[in-house]
Amino acid sequence: MTEHNYNPQALEENAQQHWLEQNSFAVEQDDTREKFYCLAMFPYPSGQLHMGHVRNYTIADVIARYQRMQGKNVLQPMGWDAFGLPAENAAIKHNVPPAQWTAQNIDDMRAQLKRLGFAYDWDRELTTCDPDYYRWEQWFFTRLFEKGLAYKKKAEVNWCETDQTVLANEQVVNGCCWRCDNPVERREIDQWFIRITDYAEQLLTDLDQLDQWPEQVRTMQRNWIGRSEGVELDFNHNGESLTVYTTRPDTLMGATYMAVAPQHPIARQAAATSTVLASFIESIANVKVAEAQMATMEKLGMDTGLTATHPLTGEPIPIWVANFVLMSYGSGAVMSVPAHDERDHAFACKYQLPIVQVIDKPKYKYDADVWQDWYAEKSTETRTINSGEFNGKDFEEAFDSVADKLQELGKGKRTVNYRLRDWGVSRQRYWGAPIPIINCDACGTVPVPESDLPVVLPTNVAFEGVGSPIKSMPEFYETECPACGGAATRETDTFDTFMESSWYYARYGCAQNDKAMLDAEADYWTPVDQYVGGIEHAILHLLYSRFYHKLLRDEGLVSSDEPFTRLLTQGMVLKDGAKMSKSKGNTVDPQSLIDRYGADTVRLFSMFAAPPEQSLEWSDSGVEGANRFLKRLWKLGAAHIGAGAAPALDVAKLGDQQKAVRRKLHETIAKVSDDYGRRQTFNTAIAAVMELCNELGRLGSEDNDRAIMDEALRGIVLMLSPIVPHICHALWRALGESGDILDQQWPVVDENALSRDSVEMVVQVKGKVRGKVSVPADADHAAIEEAALAEGNVSRFVEELGDYAVKVVPGKLISIFPRKK
Repeated sequence: MTEHNYNPQALEENAQQHWLEQNSFAVEQDDTREKFYCLAMFPYPSGQLHMGHVRNYTIADVIARYQRMQGKNVLQPMGWDAFGLPAENAAIKHNVPPAQWTAQNIDDMRAQLKRLGFAYDWDRELTTCDPDYYRWEQWFFTRLFEKGLAYKKKAEVNWCETDQTVLANEQVVNGCCWRCDNPVERREIDQWFIRITDYAEQLLTDLDQLDQWPEQVRTMQRNWIGRSEGVELDFNHNGESLTVYTTRPDTLMGATYMAVAPQHPIARQAAATSTVLASFIESIANVKVAEAQMATMEKLGMDTGLTATHPLTGEPIPIWVANFVLMSYGSGAVMSVPAHDERDHAFACKYQLPIVQVIDKPKYKYDADVWQDWYAEKSTETRTINSGEFNGKDFEEAFDSVADKLQELGKGKRTVNYRLRDWGVSRQRYWGAPIPIINCDACGTVPVPESDLPVVLPTNVAFEGVGSPIKSMPEFYETECPACGGAATRETDTFDTFMESSWYYARYGCAQNDKAMLDAEADYWTPVDQYVGGIEHAILHLLYSRFYHKLLRDEGLVSSDEPFTRLLTQGMVLKDGAKMSKSKGNTVDPQSLIDRYGADTVRLFSMFAAPPEQSLEWSDSGVEGANRFLKRLWKLGAAHIGAGAAPALDVAKLGDQQKAVRRKLHETIAKVSDDYGRRQTFNTAIAAVMELCNELGRLGSEDNDRAIMDEALRGIVLMLSPIVPHICHALWRALGESGDILDQQWPVVDENALSRDSVEMVVQVKGKVRGKVSVPADADHAAIEEAALAEGNVSRFVEELGDYAVKVVPGKLISIFPRKK
């Protein structure tokens, strides 16, 4: 080791060249070792990495390298979530085809990832806009279609007129498109769906298997699936059933009006004879908000003039049209109980509709004009009132009694309902995987045969404004029906990009297989043992992936029930208290940091600044501090190596200070091992190693001092290698090791080194620290008490106590306090 100054650019280039030549991160199935599949959510190829990417991928890389040092067969791949609307926007802005723009961005980002030294098996790289990838997605969709799990129907959707596409509820922010920020409206169009509702109960109950997921994420998914037990009942309208679902049959006697969606047949029936009502319905039919905004928007309604018959009392109930009722949710009608539902209460107060209390709670006073949370309680403390034969019952009793009565009368039945709706997978934009369906006037909807897959998306296209160019390309959509041979047209909608990201993790397992979607090797690698990504994907991506995995399982392509065993959701990177973004002008370019300080400094700062689940506040001084530590580590190694080979350690001749330093080393190994493996708190692991480096300053130049320094440096290099692999690669070689540090075993704790001849204990008198004493490690209670009382400051305060007692917490604390009289 001739270079005493830390030169990150040179040593990082050297390490990466070594990994490239050795193909160090390529991996294959090996049934003789425990496998470990570590995966970070793949990026959209925007062209440049941001600090959020750096943090996310460093966390995963640290975990992957640590698990490799545990002797496991570790897979860590990388790819590109390459379809999506931003590429279309860029194509329009820069007059560059999306395929060309995407390919260039991938090249740029791949180079940046390699410069950071991530341990990826690049042989398995995949790109979702590659026909070799989406071919299998198309094949799988035809399988789902044949099983009846994929279907097309007219549906009310969130429509962005500017981008000419459908948006998921979560893609509508404050009534506007998340991409272009223009208003979103409700529109009814033909859409392709996959029956995720058929798997609702599995998706819910299998959350219990995911005990290594953050509880917050599991709760979000439970709420999104929204299982509820209730009653489906009929309000009669002119001899026809007006069916509603309620989780509160105990409040049925308090229903004072019905509310239906603007598109409901009853609303249309009433509008046919009322121009005022027709005008109102037209004004609210295309509500420019998604379901997610329904709770906060202004509630609007109008009386239809029609009534429904109450199933138990036989009394007429007025039917209103309301903008908060969605035709796509349930039957498009709800029974409204304004005394015990906050939304219904607000609507009734606004339009002066009757409010009838049917739930009471002892010692609480009901006020029809003021909403209180207890009005909606499902409780053993509440009692039904104004409910005839059901009076005096708590929630469960009333629920059962009303449900039984409705069933007895043939006017209702118990049922389980879910908030979850089928997954709409078609989009009207261009840059996506074509949906493999052919429409024939004679044969109807026909899947593309497997032999004709993939249906390749044309990439040499020109954008002439809004809309998908393939919808005006006869050479793409004109075709023959595979069933009858007649003239037919291709589906010109493309898949929602969540389709690609919902199964990519499995394809990594057999990325080169051109004969099958997945194979035995993919099943070997799945499920992913450690998944890393942002909590913003807690619902859509993670739920869709869980669903897709169950579909793959039922097709016989994988054998596990869930795709991801352990989930880590990393926090955001902040600057000046705000999330980094180009629009705020507060971004930090990772490339400039790498050029200035080296990749290891950027990696070290990313791991040291905060626990992975918490937000990381950007700090220029923190980056500089990380760099100073690496320089110090390098100099520490250079000084030791420059002094020549270290002698062997003679444990029998260790002095007290030498024992203390060596004890610190093995205590650090124990802590860092736990921080990496169980706790995944890498910042505390780094802090512990830094403390150990400080302790090494207590060593001198004697043989045992140098032997301990040698042992400690090797331990430090091994413990830091997952985080700062380049400098550790160089130091490991400089320490005289011939083997690759990548393949070294994780350092093992020497239990003998942890033993102590003596321990230092804190002494408290009446709860306040009055001194510290050093006692033999095997001292009994009497000897410890004697040592404490002999300490000058302690004895002075003890004299004031009179009669006292002593309590000893072995190895830690001696507490002296007045004896109770």
